[in-house]
Amino acid sequence: MPTPPCLLTIAGSDSSGGAGIQADLKTFTMLGGYGASVVTALTAQNTQGVQDIFPVPETFVARQLRSVLDDLPIRAAKTGMLFSVPLIRTLARDLEGKSFPLVVDPVCVSKSGHSLLLPEAVETLKAVFLPLADLITPNRPEAELLAGVAIAAEADVPKALDRLLALGPKAVLLKGGHFSGEVLTDWLAVPGQKPRAYQHPRLPNPNTHGTGCTLSAAIAAGLGRGLDLETAVGQAVDYLHEAIRTAFPLGHGIGPVNHLHPLG
Repeated sequence: MPTPPCLLTIAGSDSSGGAGIQADLKTFTMLGGYGASVVTALTAQNTQGVQDIFPVPETFVARQLRSVLDDLPIRAAKTGMLFSVPLIRTLARDLEGKSFPLVVDPVCVSKSGHSLLLPEAVETLKAVFLPLADLITPNRPEAELLAGVAIAAEADVPKALDRLLALGPKAVLLKGGHFSGEVLTDWLAVPGQKPRAYQHPRLPNPNTHGTGCTLSAAIAAGLGRGLDLETAVGQAVDYLHEAIRTAFPLGHGIGPVNHLHPLG
Protein backbone atom coordinates (compact mmCIF):
# COMPACT_ATOMS: atom_id res chain seq x y z
CA MET A 1 0.00 0.00 0.00
CA PRO A 2 1.48 3.39 -0.93
CA THR A 3 2.22 5.85 1.86
CA PRO A 4 -0.55 8.48 2.06
CA PRO A 5 0.49 12.13 1.67
CA CYS A 6 1.04 13.98 4.94
CA LEU A 7 -1.38 16.90 5.30
CA LEU A 8 -1.36 19.59 7.95
CA THR A 9 -4.15 21.63 9.50
CA ILE A 10 -3.32 24.76 11.52
CA ALA A 11 -6.60 25.71 13.14
CA GLY A 12 -8.78 25.85 16.23
CA SER A 13 -10.52 22.87 17.75
CA ASP A 14 -14.27 22.21 17.81
CA SER A 15 -15.30 20.20 20.85
CA SER A 16 -18.45 19.03 19.02
CA GLY A 17 -16.34 17.61 16.17
CA GLY A 18 -18.08 19.28 13.25
CA ALA A 19 -15.62 22.02 12.32
CA GLY A 20 -12.03 23.07 12.99
CA ILE A 21 -9.22 20.56 13.23
CA GLN A 22 -11.66 17.72 13.85
CA ALA A 23 -13.42 18.35 10.53
CA ASP A 24 -10.08 18.79 8.78
CA LEU A 25 -8.63 15.52 10.05
CA LYS A 26 -11.79 13.60 9.11
CA THR A 27 -11.66 15.11 5.63
CA PHE A 28 -7.96 14.34 5.19
CA THR A 29 -8.54 10.73 6.17
CA MET A 30 -11.55 10.24 3.90
CA LEU A 31 -9.61 11.68 0.96
CA GLY A 32 -6.59 9.45 1.39
CA GLY A 33 -4.25 11.61 3.45
CA TYR A 34 -2.44 11.33 6.77
CA GLY A 35 -3.46 14.27 8.91
CA ALA A 36 -1.28 16.22 11.34
CA SER A 37 -2.43 19.22 13.34
CA VAL A 38 -1.27 22.42 14.97
CA VAL A 39 -3.90 23.69 17.41
CA THR A 40 -4.24 27.49 17.54
CA ALA A 41 -7.17 27.73 19.96
CA LEU A 42 -9.48 25.55 22.00
CA THR A 43 -13.18 26.25 21.74
CA ALA A 44 -16.08 25.21 23.92
CA GLN A 45 -18.48 24.67 21.05
CA ASN A 46 -21.48 22.66 19.98
CA THR A 47 -24.14 22.73 17.26
CA GLN A 48 -25.77 25.75 18.91
CA GLY A 49 -22.72 27.99 18.95
CA VAL A 50 -19.35 28.86 20.47
CA GLN A 51 -19.54 29.24 24.23
CA ASP A 52 -15.90 30.12 24.91
CA ILE A 53 -12.45 30.39 23.30
CA PHE A 54 -9.07 29.67 24.88
CA PRO A 55 -6.27 30.86 22.55
CA VAL A 56 -3.09 28.78 22.60
CA PRO A 57 -0.02 30.98 23.26
CA GLU A 58 1.75 31.74 19.98
CA THR A 59 5.04 30.39 21.32
CA PHE A 60 3.45 26.98 21.83
CA VAL A 61 1.73 27.11 18.44
CA ALA A 62 5.15 27.72 16.91
CA ARG A 63 6.54 24.80 18.91
CA GLN A 64 3.82 22.50 17.55
CA LEU A 65 4.49 23.64 14.00
CA ARG A 66 8.25 23.13 14.31
CA SER A 67 7.74 19.64 15.75
CA VAL A 68 5.64 18.67 12.74
CA LEU A 69 7.80 20.28 10.06
CA ASP A 70 11.03 18.89 11.51
CA ASP A 71 9.77 15.34 11.23
CA LEU A 72 6.94 14.84 8.74
CA PRO A 73 7.09 15.29 4.94
CA ILE A 74 4.15 17.69 4.67
CA ARG A 75 2.71 17.76 1.14
CA ALA A 76 0.05 20.44 1.70
CA ALA A 77 -1.39 22.48 4.56
CA LYS A 78 -4.39 24.60 5.42
CA THR A 79 -5.12 27.20 8.04
CA GLY A 80 -8.36 28.03 9.78
CA MET A 81 -8.86 30.03 12.95
CA LEU A 82 -5.82 32.27 13.54
CA PHE A 83 -7.46 34.70 16.01
CA SER A 84 -4.78 37.23 16.98
CA VAL A 85 -2.04 39.52 15.67
CA PRO A 86 0.85 37.80 17.52
CA LEU A 87 -0.26 34.38 16.30
CA ILE A 88 -0.58 35.51 12.69
CA ARG A 89 2.84 37.14 12.74
CA THR A 90 4.43 34.07 14.34
CA LEU A 91 2.95 31.67 11.80
CA ALA A 92 3.80 33.96 8.89
CA ARG A 93 7.43 33.99 9.98
CA ASP A 94 7.60 30.22 10.41
CA LEU A 95 5.80 29.42 7.14
CA GLU A 96 7.67 31.92 4.99
CA GLY A 97 10.03 29.31 3.54
CA LYS A 98 7.43 26.55 3.14
CA SER A 99 7.92 24.00 0.37
CA PHE A 100 4.27 22.91 0.10
CA PRO A 101 1.00 24.54 -1.05
CA LEU A 102 -0.94 26.43 1.61
CA VAL A 103 -4.71 26.90 1.60
CA VAL A 104 -5.88 29.76 3.83
CA ASP A 105 -9.48 29.76 5.02
CA PRO A 106 -9.73 33.33 6.41
CA VAL A 107 -12.08 32.42 9.23
CA CYS A 108 -13.58 35.51 10.83
CA VAL A 109 -16.94 34.54 12.32
CA SER A 110 -18.48 31.19 13.22
CA LYS A 111 -21.77 30.08 11.66
CA SER A 112 -23.45 31.00 14.95
CA GLY A 113 -22.00 34.53 14.83
CA HIS A 114 -19.09 34.22 17.29
CA SER A 115 -15.94 36.17 16.35
CA LEU A 116 -13.02 33.87 15.54
CA LEU A 117 -10.62 36.63 14.44
CA LEU A 118 -9.99 39.69 16.58
CA PRO A 119 -10.90 42.93 14.73
CA GLU A 120 -7.38 44.31 15.11
CA ALA A 121 -5.97 41.18 13.43
CA VAL A 122 -7.70 41.71 10.06
CA GLU A 123 -5.09 44.10 8.65
CA THR A 124 -2.25 41.85 9.83
CA LEU A 125 -3.89 38.87 8.15
CA LYS A 126 -4.09 40.84 4.92
CA ALA A 127 -0.58 42.27 5.08
CA VAL A 128 1.58 39.37 6.24
CA PHE A 129 -0.36 36.12 5.85
CA LEU A 130 -2.46 36.19 2.68
CA PRO A 131 0.65 36.71 0.50
CA LEU A 132 1.87 33.28 1.68
CA ALA A 133 -1.27 31.54 0.42
CA ASP A 134 -1.50 29.44 -2.70
CA LEU A 135 -5.28 29.77 -2.33
CA ILE A 136 -7.62 31.68 -0.03
CA THR A 137 -11.22 30.53 0.41
CA PRO A 138 -13.37 33.39 1.76
CA ASN A 139 -17.13 33.30 1.94
CA ARG A 140 -19.10 36.42 1.00
CA PRO A 141 -18.83 38.28 4.36
CA GLU A 142 -15.13 37.44 4.65
CA ALA A 143 -14.50 38.56 1.07
CA GLU A 144 -16.30 41.85 1.70
CA LEU A 145 -14.24 42.45 4.83
CA LEU A 146 -10.91 41.64 3.18
CA ALA A 147 -11.59 43.33 -0.16
CA GLY A 148 -13.31 46.38 1.30
CA VAL A 149 -16.20 46.23 -1.17
CA ALA A 150 -19.82 45.14 -0.98
CA ILE A 151 -20.76 42.04 -2.98
CA ALA A 152 -24.48 42.52 -3.46
CA ALA A 153 -24.83 40.48 -6.63
CA GLU A 154 -22.91 38.34 -9.10
CA ALA A 155 -21.96 41.49 -11.02
CA ASP A 156 -19.86 42.58 -8.05
CA VAL A 157 -17.82 39.37 -7.96
CA PRO A 158 -15.08 40.28 -10.54
CA LYS A 159 -14.15 43.48 -8.71
CA ALA A 160 -14.00 41.67 -5.38
CA LEU A 161 -11.85 38.89 -6.86
CA ASP A 162 -9.43 41.45 -8.31
CA ARG A 163 -9.10 43.17 -4.96
CA LEU A 164 -8.54 39.89 -3.16
CA LEU A 165 -5.86 38.83 -5.64
CA ALA A 166 -4.18 42.20 -5.14
CA LEU A 167 -3.60 41.21 -1.50
CA GLY A 168 -1.04 38.69 -2.70
CA PRO A 169 -2.44 35.14 -2.74
CA LYS A 170 -1.77 33.05 -5.83
CA ALA A 171 -5.48 32.28 -6.22
CA VAL A 172 -8.89 33.02 -4.67
CA LEU A 173 -11.94 30.82 -4.29
CA LEU A 174 -14.96 32.98 -3.44
CA LYS A 175 -17.54 30.63 -1.97
CA GLY A 176 -21.17 31.07 -2.94
CA GLY A 177 -23.02 29.74 0.09
CA HIS A 178 -24.01 33.20 1.34
CA PHE A 179 -25.56 34.25 -1.97
CA SER A 180 -29.23 33.68 -2.76
CA GLY A 181 -30.60 31.58 -5.59
CA GLU A 182 -31.30 27.96 -6.41
CA VAL A 183 -27.83 27.40 -7.87
CA LEU A 184 -24.78 27.76 -5.66
CA THR A 185 -21.70 29.11 -7.48
CA ASP A 186 -18.11 29.17 -6.23
CA TRP A 187 -15.70 31.34 -8.25
CA LEU A 188 -12.02 30.44 -8.66
CA ALA A 189 -9.77 33.32 -9.73
CA VAL A 190 -6.13 33.13 -10.82
CA PRO A 191 -4.23 36.22 -12.04
CA GLY A 192 -4.47 36.71 -15.79
CA GLN A 193 -7.27 34.19 -16.28
CA LYS A 194 -11.05 34.41 -16.50
CA PRO A 195 -12.66 33.25 -13.22
CA ARG A 196 -13.95 29.69 -13.31
CA ALA A 197 -17.37 28.90 -11.86
CA TYR A 198 -18.17 25.67 -10.01
CA GLN A 199 -21.91 25.17 -9.71
CA HIS A 200 -24.25 22.86 -7.82
CA PRO A 201 -27.95 23.04 -7.03
CA ARG A 202 -28.55 24.52 -3.59
CA LEU A 203 -29.47 21.80 -1.11
CA PRO A 204 -32.31 22.17 1.42
CA ASN A 205 -30.41 20.37 4.19
CA PRO A 206 -29.87 22.82 7.10
CA ASN A 207 -27.03 20.78 8.62
CA THR A 208 -24.05 22.74 7.34
CA HIS A 209 -21.78 23.13 10.36
CA GLY A 210 -18.14 22.95 9.24
CA THR A 211 -18.60 23.59 5.53
CA GLY A 212 -15.75 26.09 5.19
CA CYS A 213 -13.29 23.97 7.15
CA THR A 214 -14.23 20.88 5.21
CA LEU A 215 -13.90 22.52 1.80
CA SER A 216 -10.49 24.04 2.47
CA ALA A 217 -9.24 20.76 3.94
CA ALA A 218 -10.51 18.84 0.91
CA ILE A 219 -8.71 21.24 -1.43
CA ALA A 220 -5.49 20.83 0.56
CA ALA A 221 -5.92 17.06 0.36
CA GLY A 222 -6.18 17.24 -3.42
CA LEU A 223 -3.13 19.46 -3.71
CA GLY A 224 -1.24 17.09 -1.42
CA ARG A 225 -2.06 14.23 -3.79
CA GLY A 226 -0.51 16.21 -6.63
CA LEU A 227 -3.67 17.47 -8.33
CA ASP A 228 -3.61 20.81 -10.14
CA LEU A 229 -5.56 23.61 -8.49
CA GLU A 230 -8.66 23.53 -10.72
CA THR A 231 -9.03 19.76 -10.32
CA ALA A 232 -8.42 19.89 -6.56
CA VAL A 233 -11.07 22.59 -6.17
CA GLY A 234 -13.55 20.73 -8.37
CA GLN A 235 -13.16 17.47 -6.45
CA ALA A 236 -13.36 19.29 -3.11
CA VAL A 237 -16.56 21.10 -4.12
CA ASP A 238 -18.08 17.75 -5.14
CA TYR A 239 -17.01 16.15 -1.84
CA LEU A 240 -18.58 18.96 0.19
CA HIS A 241 -21.79 18.92 -1.87
CA GLU A 242 -22.28 15.25 -1.08
CA ALA A 243 -21.34 15.83 2.57
CA ILE A 244 -24.13 18.42 2.80
CA ARG A 245 -26.61 16.28 0.88
CA THR A 246 -26.12 13.36 3.27
CA ALA A 247 -25.71 15.42 6.46
CA PHE A 248 -27.79 14.30 9.42
CA PRO A 249 -29.34 16.17 12.38
CA LEU A 250 -27.21 16.08 15.50
CA GLY A 251 -27.67 18.10 18.67
CA HIS A 252 -30.13 20.96 19.01
CA GLY A 253 -28.66 23.41 16.51
CA ILE A 254 -26.96 23.30 13.11
CA GLY A 255 -25.71 19.75 12.60
CA PRO A 256 -22.39 18.89 10.94
CA VAL A 257 -21.84 17.89 7.34
CA ASN A 258 -21.29 14.18 6.77
CA HIS A 259 -17.55 13.79 6.34
CA LEU A 260 -17.88 10.01 6.19
CA HIS A 261 -20.20 9.83 3.19
CA PRO A 262 -17.68 7.99 0.95
CA LEU A 263 -18.10 5.01 3.28
CA GLY A 264 -21.69 4.71 2.09
